[in-house]
Amino acid sequence: MIHETAIIDESAVIANGVQIGPYSIIGADVEIEAGTVIGPHVVVKGPTKIGKDNRIFQFASIGEDPQDLKFHGEKSRLVIGDRNSIRECVTMHRGTEEDRSITQIGNDNLFMAYVHIAHDCMIGNNIIFANNATLAGHVVVEDFAILGGFTAVHQFTRLGAYCFTGFATALDRDVLPYFTVAGNRARARGINKEGLVRKQFKPETIRALQETYKILVKSKGTLMEKLERVSELAAVHPEVKQVIDFMDKSERGWTR
Repeated sequence: MIHETAIIDESAVIANGVQIGPYSIIGADVEIEAGTVIGPHVVVKGPTKIGKDNRIFQFASIGEDPQDLKFHGEKSRLVIGDRNSIRECVTMHRGTEEDRSITQIGNDNLFMAYVHIAHDCMIGNNIIFANNATLAGHVVVEDFAILGGFTAVHQFTRLGAYCFTGFATALDRDVLPYFTVAGNRARARGINKEGLVRKQFKPETIRALQETYKILVKSKGTLMEKLERVSELAAVHPEVKQVIDFMDKSERGWTR
């Protein structure tokens, strides 16, 4: 299951059933769990842990040193969960001691070609990164988000669950859960209605989120006045409360 031209460090821990293609390099302090398939010409540098049933395509660079001038070789990790698809030329870097010394990837994500995940990013589950989507350091992306092609995200930005970014979106503020944003610089465009329909959200939930968007983005008044109006919806719909809770934790401000 391991091609004869692959180079495997003797300290690497490779489970039974892992496939490693021609000319791939698996470095020291790398752990790969069962069912994972690594294509040709892939480089994995440790300390990195890769879970079960992932597929990593050719020319991906996994677990390399952070692109951070403050990094001076201190020990840090990359942890990848299960069933992720990591396509051609994707780059994922380890964390730094400035944060938690870990970059973490969840389960069931799709990283299309040339996606970049920088140091200290925290990636949830069931997320789609279209081609060339790029995250700077310390970015958080919550479950079921979709990042359009060439989306660029500023460091320390948070993207909420089920949000959607349009093609070539440039983000320097947080994106509220369920919202759609697009443009350079990004502006809120509505909610991710099509995505919510596909995920079989109830019509009344979608209507409540649409009303939340209108109040927060389109209506007049102070933010406190808007939050008072939205709180009535939040009392009935947990998804709206999720939006408010996300706003409360926002440190960079959110995309309006």
